[in-house]
Amino acid sequence: MRIGELSRLTGVSTRLLRYYEEQSLLEPTRSAGGYREYGEGDTVRVRQIRSLLAAGLSTRVIAQILPCASGPIPALMACPDLVGTLQDELAELDGRIAELTRSRRALAGYLDAAVPPSCPYVAA
Repeated sequence: MRIGELSRLTGVSTRLLRYYEEQSLLEPTRSAGGYREYGEGDTVRVRQIRSLLAAGLSTRVIAQILPCASGPIPALMACPDLVGTLQDELAELDGRIAELTRSRRALAGYLDAAVPPSCPYVAA
């Protein structure tokens, strides 16, 4: 199938499909006329990519773990370095959450200190 059909089947724009190819996440073959050609397995691959992106993983990390993926959800098999890679990503995410939590507390503290409860501009 060509890129337009893969786009229709997956709901992913052709621009994004070309980006996935640039990132080595998809590897279409080329027709004699130079058109990208995708197989049925590529619809599953695109769904895997979308699912892993939704989990907050970068395309760099996804490229590392896609060989361990099976099924559209995807299920991840125990490949070398997979657990370590996902643990590193989780630790980074936990760090960002902690930083955002600190920032939120600081901002809420400024708001509490700056606005008296009787201020007409503050919604109850």
